[in-house]
Amino acid sequence: MPNYSGVWKLKEVLEYIAAGEWPDATAEIGLFGGGVSNLNVIQQISIDSTGNSTDFGDLTVSRDRVAACSSSVRGVWGGGSGITNTIDYVTIASAGDAADFGDLTVASEGLAGCSSSVRGLFGGGWDGSSYVNTIGYITIASTGNALNFGDLGVGRWRISSCSSPTRGLWGGGSAPSVNTIEYVTIASTGNATDFGDLSATVDELAACASSTRGLFGGGNAPSDTNTINYITIASTGNATDFGDLTQAREQLAACSSNTRGVWAGGDASSVDVNTMDYVTIASTGNAQDFGDLTVTTSRFSGCSNAHGGLA
Repeated sequence: MPNYSGVWKLKEVLEYIAAGEWPDATAEIGLFGGGVSNLNVIQQISIDSTGNSTDFGDLTVSRDRVAACSSSVRGVWGGGSGITNTIDYVTIASAGDAADFGDLTVASEGLAGCSSSVRGLFGGGWDGSSYVNTIGYITIASTGNALNFGDLGVGRWRISSCSSPTRGLWGGGSAPSVNTIEYVTIASTGNATDFGDLSATVDELAACASSTRGLFGGGNAPSDTNTINYITIASTGNATDFGDLTQAREQLAACSSNTRGVWAGGDASSVDVNTMDYVTIASTGNAQDFGDLTVTTSRFSGCSNAHGGLA
């Protein structure tokens, strides 16, 4: 549970209370939304335990290559296949279907999202004719259209993103495939700055984070990989080897608590899998089995009410 003093604005707290959306301080919930081929399914896990996913509800629009971000109260998905600008949200503590939030600044697919407890950021993607370098932001406690935040250094899609309470990071992606990591300060606006490099050029990967470490796992490099890299978010520099996923795959999704990172689903040798595996973020080592997705899919995205951007 985040320390709300000094982090949340009073107006945002009151908005959540008025909407009946106050979080359960004990449940660390991860949500996975969308997927191939144009799924609207949202699946739920308890990050602090292990086990198979359960049904949560449905997105407002069926789509894959969607991006996600979250506060401790709301999960938000934006963009996706069909080159859509749709943003929708759920209240994480209560299962049910998503509601309309607003629109992205650029309709795109293959983008990635990250967040603090206040702001959600969506960056990168493909708009149907070109690679997107735009970063847009929303205030998660409200609803409405995204606003312009700034630009990534290079337009790219099939990208990954994670965050601390201060910084949002994007890594990898295709324009063609790159190993670049860039970062922004979430509370401000402006263009991204170079952070360092992943250990390989890779796209179709997934990222998660504690408040101090960011992890990038899996992807296409250029074949399916099981590699997990990590960075120390408060500094800059190249990523370091963390360990391996239980299965090499791309087009997977990730979410985290401040302690655990979980990767789910994906495409292994052109076959979608239901695999979920986890690591303890503060250590290094290979991932362990978490359980199975109840709906096998790839090209989807995850968020949680306990990730490192909220600590």
